[in-house]
Amino acid sequence: MLQQLITILHGILCVGIVGLVLLQRGKGADAGAGFGAGASGTVFGARGSATFFSKLTAVLATLFFMTSLSLAWFATRPQARQPDSLVDQLVTEPGTSASAPTTAPADVDSDAVPKLADPATAPAAPAGE
Repeated sequence: MLQQLITILHGILCVGIVGLVLLQRGKGADAGAGFGAGASGTVFGARGSATFFSKLTAVLATLFFMTSLSLAWFATRPQARQPDSLVDQLVTEPGTSASAPTTAPADVDSDAVPKLADPATAPAAPAGE
């Protein structure tokens, strides 16, 4: 239950980070204007104070890393798990098959079922030439 909640939060954080990064203006966005427009101080230089979007991106990135680590912990933690599917429920022990019946169904006439020859009483195969 908790793992599913963290997985959903992780997906929401992914979408949020992508959206915020796409909304922000790049650091070198004024580079073209800086070479002739007199604003050369902004060409790949230091930025002013961090904007709201950049602070929010840092918070979402921190939460994203925390959810990533917690999902990795859940994935490696040994736990007694419930069977996920019907196939998991049918398999009782390794090496045994629960799908093949050991007795004939009740509605089948046992005289109509062909019998296999007993290897001890079967005639010997002719010798090869």
